Amino acid sequence: MGMRTLSGARMAILAAMGALVMVGCAESARSGHDGSATRFVSLNPCTDAILVEVADPDQVLALSHYSHDLQASSISPAIAARFPVITGTVEEVAALDPDVVLSSDFIAPATRGALSQLGFRTEAFGIANDVQQSFAQIRRLAALAGHQERGEVLIGRIKAAIVENASPPGSVPISTVLWQPGEIVPGETTLIGALMRQAGFASHSAELGLGQADYLPLEQMISSPPQLLLVAGNSRGQHHPALARLQQTRVEPLDPSLLYCAGPTIIRAAERLGNIRRSML
Repeated sequence: MGMRTLSGARMAILAAMGALVMVGCAESARSGHDGSATRFVSLNPCTDAILVEVADPDQVLALSHYSHDLQASSISPAIAARFPVITGTVEEVAALDPDVVLSSDFIAPATRGALSQLGFRTEAFGIANDVQQSFAQIRRLAALAGHQERGEVLIGRIKAAIVENASPPGSVPISTVLWQPGEIVPGETTLIGALMRQAGFASHSAELGLGQADYLPLEQMISSPPQLLLVAGNSRGQHHPALARLQQTRVEPLDPSLLYCAGPTIIRAAERLGNIRRSML
């Protein structure tokens, strides 16, 4: 079967939007595809990471531009470099003519409406606040891609990573603050909060009465320090010399890319947390 072409209605709308110049690139991206498998464009860095695990490479027309940003990507640079990226404009999506557009729940209503008007199917994914929600998202995306078995393989890898990096039975939890970008802390109902508990870390910020995205100033950190401080930001306070004088506090960096997505990111997060805990025994 030959390449699928854009419908007349879509072509007309694209012309009005000034996007026809991109059609040639889109046709090149689809060359040789037999049309039997669902083809995707992902606008969400979290679905980027799951998509490349469960779909065939030629099903991935483009990932979000975040995947090529080392500060924001949830994919290794080597894997991300295999795929084109887009910024997420309607014109870019329409030129690629995917079967399914993957987005976050926070996609702009105007963008969602324009994609709907063009006849594109959009599947929105929310933030996974625990491991089971992540598993549901993996299964959903794997089913969309037609490779449910790959979703189960990924889930198995995540489960294994969590078990391998869980705290030993009977171990005393380590009082910990996760200092995120902006000098804020995570809440107890977040995924990273759950992974920290499983790895044997107790939330010191919760003991201080702080919740999701609450600001933790340097002064409060110094006056009531935890046993472990995980620094995932680059503000002046998060790298202040005073932190080095906290003799009873271990300070460790944590890659911010481990904080925002579930899916395969859970594996890297669990491994990092497990390595830190083992180093403190």
